[in-house]
Amino acid sequence: MDTRILCINPGSTSTKVAVYQNEEPLFCQTLRHTAEELAPYSCITDQTDMRRKVVLSCLEEHNIPVESLSAVVGRGGMLPPVQSGAYIVNDTMLRRLREAPVEDHASNLGAIIADGIAKPLGITAYIYDSVAVDEMIPLARLTGIPETPRTCLCHTLNSRAVAHKSAASHGKKYADMTFIVAHLGGGFTVSLHHKGRMEDIVDNDEGPFGPESCGRVSVRQILKMARKYDLDYIKKRTRGTGGLAGHLGTANAKEVEELVAQGDEKARLVYETMAYQIAKAIGELATVVNGQVDAILLTGGVAYSKMLTDWITPRVSFIAPVELWPGEDEMESLAMGIRRVLLGEESAREYHDPVYG
Repeated sequence: MDTRILCINPGSTSTKVAVYQNEEPLFCQTLRHTAEELAPYSCITDQTDMRRKVVLSCLEEHNIPVESLSAVVGRGGMLPPVQSGAYIVNDTMLRRLREAPVEDHASNLGAIIADGIAKPLGITAYIYDSVAVDEMIPLARLTGIPETPRTCLCHTLNSRAVAHKSAASHGKKYADMTFIVAHLGGGFTVSLHHKGRMEDIVDNDEGPFGPESCGRVSVRQILKMARKYDLDYIKKRTRGTGGLAGHLGTANAKEVEELVAQGDEKARLVYETMAYQIAKAIGELATVVNGQVDAILLTGGVAYSKMLTDWITPRVSFIAPVELWPGEDEMESLAMGIRRVLLGEESAREYHDPVYG
């Protein structure tokens, strides 16, 4: 079955657009929006018509008739917690995103623009692996402070995409396997995928420090900082000037590797500590399934670092084989998710809302 899928991923100052013919991209383009273009709009959803027209113009420039599309998929927005996979964009979802999103975020436009293009064509608009995905089991939610339960904040789209790819490489289905996926990008998250569900995670604030983020830090130490510094400074230290940037003055992993190669012992200690902490987070999640893991997947841009992955692998390979899936491609992940739906390999859910029904 031939499929042609339009993918839309809105960011705060850009809209990524791609069209996939079966498994191959016909094009993938990032459309930039200047401050002057965005200035007239008081909230994100006011930008809907402007961005929809820009997407349609992009299709025209690439000589792709809208009538040739099989489906449209938008990046899932700030909804109340949802399951992973595909959801059909319906009126309930649109109402939630327009009237009361969990957060006023550019990703909310994904479903709205997709619907605006798909509906006149009589085809279906979807979201896939929304930023609101939360499938954590009850045991994973409680903390020692009742007012602060854990929630799922994770690189769901890319993590599930590489898990699907790994399963296919083994001749199996994602739902039949158990993976631990370490997404090593601008931020780090590690997730446990067990029989088709993402049951637990170690998020950006709970585990290894990253290029700019501090990772897990003692609450006692943060409280000490609060006596000396204002809130803005602490926020920047936890995300922005923490991690590699805080220790070495650069968040660029390649630059850190160069320092290590030049014999910089501090750089080596910091970089190897980051690998050590990534391995600890992987081991932490392995306990959730009694060590019964099919594969450990390392993905994201930092997974291109052979130095880092060579430090991680020996520490965790006793749990399961380690596979490298470096980089990330959100547009491909969106397209392949909806292609599986169109081929009948996955089912799309109907969105129901705790407030809007």
